[in-house]
Amino acid sequence: MLEKLFSPESVAVIGASRTPGKVGYDIVNNLVESGYAGNIIPVNPAGGELLGLPVCSNLADYDGQVDLAVIVLPAKLVCQAARDAVKKKAGAVVVISAGFREIGLEGRQAEEELAGIVRAGGARLLGPNCLGLINVETRLNASFAGQLPKAGSIAVFSQSGALCTAMLDMAAGRHLGLSKLVSIGNKADLSEVDLLKALARDEKTSVIVGYLEDISTGDKFVKAAEEASNVKPVIILKSGTTAAGQKAAASHTGVLAGAETAYGAAFKRSGVCRADTFDALYDYASAFAMQPVIEGDRILIITNAGGPGTMAADAVEKMGLKVAELDRNIATSLRGQLPAAASVGNPVDVLGDADPDRYVAALKAAQQDDAVDGILVLLTPQAMTKPSETARAIARNMDGKKPVLASFMGGRDILPGRQELAAAGLPDYESPERAVAAFKAMHEYGVWKKRPERLVTRFPVNRRRVERIISRRQRTNRLQLGEVKSKDILRAYGFHTKQGRLASSADEAAEIARFIGFPVAMKVVSPNIIHKTDLGGVKLNLSSSQEVEDAYELMMLRILRHVPDAVIEGIYVEKMADHGLEVIIGMTRDPQFGPMLMFGLGGIFVEVMKDVTFHLAPITEEEAIQMLKSTRSYEMLKGKRGSKQIDIHALAGALQRISQLTTDFPQIIELDINPLIVGEIGSDPVVADARMTFAPAAKEENS
Repeated sequence: MLEKLFSPESVAVIGASRTPGKVGYDIVNNLVESGYAGNIIPVNPAGGELLGLPVCSNLADYDGQVDLAVIVLPAKLVCQAARDAVKKKAGAVVVISAGFREIGLEGRQAEEELAGIVRAGGARLLGPNCLGLINVETRLNASFAGQLPKAGSIAVFSQSGALCTAMLDMAAGRHLGLSKLVSIGNKADLSEVDLLKALARDEKTSVIVGYLEDISTGDKFVKAAEEASNVKPVIILKSGTTAAGQKAAASHTGVLAGAETAYGAAFKRSGVCRADTFDALYDYASAFAMQPVIEGDRILIITNAGGPGTMAADAVEKMGLKVAELDRNIATSLRGQLPAAASVGNPVDVLGDADPDRYVAALKAAQQDDAVDGILVLLTPQAMTKPSETARAIARNMDGKKPVLASFMGGRDILPGRQELAAAGLPDYESPERAVAAFKAMHEYGVWKKRPERLVTRFPVNRRRVERIISRRQRTNRLQLGEVKSKDILRAYGFHTKQGRLASSADEAAEIARFIGFPVAMKVVSPNIIHKTDLGGVKLNLSSSQEVEDAYELMMLRILRHVPDAVIEGIYVEKMADHGLEVIIGMTRDPQFGPMLMFGLGGIFVEVMKDVTFHLAPITEEEAIQMLKSTRSYEMLKGKRGSKQIDIHALAGALQRISQLTTDFPQIIELDINPLIVGEIGSDPVVADARMTFAPAAKEENS
């Protein structure tokens, strides 16, 4: 896959220059200096010679094979150069030149023409507006990024060319080796999806690192990222948000969800390790590339100072990991090898005057203990400290079975030790918190890898009923669905509601209440009123006919006073739901990634604390339960301080039914069930209120 891009036998540089400092010169020079063994064909109308290579005045005149064409020309000349390249049967075309989609409509049209030319020629296009690519294995540096990096197992792709050069510099500074580096630029053809597929299969790559500014094909990205994550870690730094994600929303779910939430849900679903900063990108990559996988979440800290040890222990707990406890026998043995003042708890404090032997003793003890999953070694520069010797001793005594990360804290005095760590392939971090964050990323990836097989339950439902309601609403362009019709749809998908009917007078409301039985709830039904409670449009626990009649009259009076132009369809009279825990579940459809499910406790937990969680549909039962567990309020669901536990599996089932409904019907763009009343184990959740929003009907192609 992408063989001609990564391992070409010949490279033509169309737009080669004899002027050092120009991109057309630098690319040819990089190919030569990197030791690329294939044919290099500089192309320039002036002909002659460049860096000892004959310059071809026109690619059409070249007699041999061209596998890869790199175009470095003004934008207006690029399309013709691409035609020349595909006529020579080039399998891949890299367009370095800018002046395409990024400059506006004219540039976008030129970019579409360019992509069409390359596609019609059976080739793949990288760029335009990119830095080029590097394949360390074949010593191919078809970029203007500088020297070929050290060989290693980390592959990098980036939407930003400038960040490619920063990534190369960062890797060199950390003694990290790379396998490939690809600048994807405007993504007119090859995108992050293609790179994920190719790098997942690349035997020289063990860790994939990426920087993205947008993802245009969300469903394809999730599939490709999930397939790649199944075989190796994928770490991505995502910047910016899409304009499509910033929209007005009528539902709680829509208000709380945004583009960043969607990307977070997509990365979580596909197993991507998301880096929030540029430093974190390489913090995580270093750990994954240099150390074995972590089998659990128990971290042992070794330190020569109390303060940093405490900082590390705090970070471990704050990030959801566990401070490991040494086995009693191992701790006793270690105590015999350390001074009396040393601590063999966690952190293991080997004291400020520790020599390398003390660190080695603590390291061996931790490696021997089955109750320790990861080891963090801290060192601060004190008068007796030997950073270089300690670093070498630690590196020599690692057994490679558990990940070991280091944080040698300080500046000038600690630098020799940090250099020794880098040379030995031991990840080193400027602070304990950054090292612990890397452990967390490794642990979360390990948990994702061990997840159960995804089996999405399909419930028996009445799809025809929903189809009729949606079709009728789209036909009449009434796209906001209130409580009554929303409950019709939800009942068709197995949700429970209380008996109720619409009343158009106080007498009728009282008659309905007597028929269904007291107590009842009453709610105004109007397409113009979204937040009914704010306008006095909801009355609860009415226990007599007189209360119902009075409530009807008062409700209509208040609503007509506040919203005189509102269309009132009636007052919905419904049997009161039994007491239970109020939760909110919903869905908002993201433009890139499709339906995003939301869960949270009602009331203050949603309104004030924003304690909600999101997941992409379709969802499995295990994923639904993980959604519940990921909220801070999960303890309330389990029952605390004398309250009874609610039915977790019934609530998970409700999320699965919403998942099925919204994947079955892409016309639903927002949905809220607020509240859903959830009872004790064995009881069915009851929909107390709901609303939906539909997309407009698609226009006929011939209209």
